[in-house]
Formats: sequence, C-alpha cells, structure tokens
Amino acid sequence: MRRFTQGFLGYAFALLVVLAGVGLFLLVTPQDRTEHIPRVDYSIDQVNAARSAPYEVVAPRQVPPDWVPNSSTLTQDGGVTWRLGFATAKREHAMVAQSDERPPGAFANRMANTETASGSLQIGGVTWQERVRPDKNQRSLVRVLPDHTVVVTGTAGWDELSALAASLSPQAKPSATPSG
Repeated sequence: MRRFTQGFLGYAFALLVVLAGVGLFLLVTPQDRTEHIPRVDYSIDQVNAARSAPYEVVAPRQVPPDWVPNSSTLTQDGGVTWRLGFATAKREHAMVAQSDERPPGAFANRMANTETASGSLQIGGVTWQERVRPDKNQRSLVRVLPDHTVVVTGTAGWDELSALAASLSPQAKPSATPSG
C-alpha cells in the first residue's frame, strides 16, 4: 500500500482517480447546449408608454423573426423613458431608447456613451446622427426632436441598427376608457 501513497506512482494514481471522478461527474450531469435567450413581451410597456408619454412614442412595426426582444423598461421619473432591447440575428445587442428627458442632448449622450457625431445616415427619409464609441464596441443612431429624443444603439452592426430604425413607427395613443 505504501507504493500508492509516495513518489510518481502515487501522484499518477491520485491524478487518475480525480480524472475518473470528473469524467463520471460530466457523464451523469445533464447538459443543454442549446442557446436560451429570455424573451419578453413588451406590449404592455408599449401601450403604457404611448398612453403616458407627452410625445409620439415609436415602436418596431415588426422585427425579423430571428430577433429576440429581451428587455423592456418604462420609467416615469423626470420624463417618460422607454428602453426596448433585442438580441439580433447575429446575436448582438440592439436597443431603442426614447425619452422626453431635458436636456435632450444629455439623454442622447448618455445612451450613445459619446457626444460626438461621426456622420449622418438617411433611413426612410429621416436623418439620423451616427455616433461611435469604439472602446465599448457601441454604435448609435440618434434623432433629437423638439419634444423628445430617440436613440437606436448597441453592439449590433450598422445594417442591423438601420433595420431597427427603419422598422420604427408612431404608436397611437390608446383611448382613456376601455372599449367594451
């Protein structure tokens, strides 16, 4: 028994026992290799934003089927702000953020993580400011309107951000009384 507890043979035997244990553990542990991105239903936030915002709220008409809406946050402190995030087809992040926060430039700068415009882009007849933050791998499209600001931002490429911006359409204000 002494030869199994000393020297190279003892070390090799202990290593073999540990590797066998790890192998057995990996064999019996269930593993799921499929991707799981949590999907959220943003329709309630969409209606509530359209109802409470003093500005014209925009939302995607329809996103591509392989995009996953994965976050929606509506806040009403210091203005009405709605953030809607997606995992894109290329599994990058894209988000639409809109707010009537004042000053509008501060909201745009915070969402884009930069105040410097690198150019402009025409999407559906509308001019968007391009902003880039290379150290964060972040690209942004910004529209500052008289009563609110819309920012499309994320790690997604310009093609996916442009597709999201192109899909935005104004949302009708819901009636104050339920129909019935």
